[in-house]
Amino acid sequence: MKGSIYGRVTTTDVLEAIIDPTRRRILDAIRDGERSVGELVEIVGMHQPGVSRHLKVLRDAGLVEVRKDANRRLYRLRPEPLRELDVWLEPYRLEWSNRLDSLERHLEQSAAPKDK
Repeated sequence: MKGSIYGRVTTTDVLEAIIDPTRRRILDAIRDGERSVGELVEIVGMHQPGVSRHLKVLRDAGLVEVRKDANRRLYRLRPEPLRELDVWLEPYRLEWSNRLDSLERHLEQSAAPKDK
């Protein structure tokens, strides 16, 4: 898919990876530390080949990295792509926050008792 697993990852790659709810559950499971494939199988409730396919997508998007420990593979979160996505989303959050603040002010003014 990509020459360098982390070198050419785009925001689109990250979005495509996290759109799937199973992959988001895997990310949630490794957010606080490493997990083996066996642990992820239990958490996700899916057979090992399915979890492995999801982990490959997450690896290709640069969201997880793997470390070998004897005959086990341990997966951990790589937060950098999510931080980049967060930076990209910031102007949109700001815009919606401003719109919601304006709506709140409008509703407060509309609900205020009218003096006659």
